[in-house]
Amino acid sequence: MRLFLSFILFVSLATTAARAQSYADFVEKSYDYLDKNDLISAEESLRAAMRLEPGNPNNYALLMNLGTIQRRQGKLQDALISYTASLSQQPNDETILENRASLYTEMGELEKAMSDYNTLLALNPHHQDALYCRAMLYLQQKNYVLAEEDFEKIVEVNERSVKGRVGYAILEKLRGNYTESERIYNFLISEMPREWSLYEGRADLYFLMGKNGRAMTDISRVFAESEPTASLYVLRGKVKLAQYEKESAALDFKKALEMGYDKEVIDELLKMTL
Repeated sequence: MRLFLSFILFVSLATTAARAQSYADFVEKSYDYLDKNDLISAEESLRAAMRLEPGNPNNYALLMNLGTIQRRQGKLQDALISYTASLSQQPNDETILENRASLYTEMGELEKAMSDYNTLLALNPHHQDALYCRAMLYLQQKNYVLAEEDFEKIVEVNERSVKGRVGYAILEKLRGNYTESERIYNFLISEMPREWSLYEGRADLYFLMGKNGRAMTDISRVFAESEPTASLYVLRGKVKLAQYEKESAALDFKKALEMGYDKEVIDELLKMTL
């Protein structure tokens, strides 16, 4: 009985201590945990704040942050629920719409992503990131006309926009206008020689053009100067395949798989290394 009473006393003291922490305390702790990259504790702190004050008008922001934390943990469905709950409180918030649209894209829900970007652009027709992301979705659908319209709008809003000009380079590459695409990449790289994504884009173009030596030069520079992406490992593997370096190509494809690249794509590529 004494042990049981001690347990009750412990629970009572713990409950009192928890109540002593305010809504703001829990929110502040979530930031502290994020600084330490403790995503699980950050998530729980935000939940604790909302449990303490479920009617707080700022909960839409906590739900958005919660969704981002869950997304970083790979809990995409939970993140979607959080973003959607946040939007239910602030349906015209551009940041939440952008976050959910990009999450839908990550989840392969492209039509839903397109719907969110359309809503966002109806609210703010000059939102450059939304225009770029919608254009990239159009490119996946091979709707080059609408993609070009969005890239044009970006450049109209900001004539020095990197994304707008990169978009044109990608568009011309997909259209098979390799010379024009190369011209754009060369210009951008001359203006921004340390923008490593440009080298990856140009390397992919060179690979399509059959210029594997030039492709490998660009790829090697990114590997030497920056943190390579999974897609860059895949591209290097493809170039190596073209150069009959099958064993080395397989290692790159397996590394890309470890980094989260689509397994079905990697499986098909690995078959070519046998």
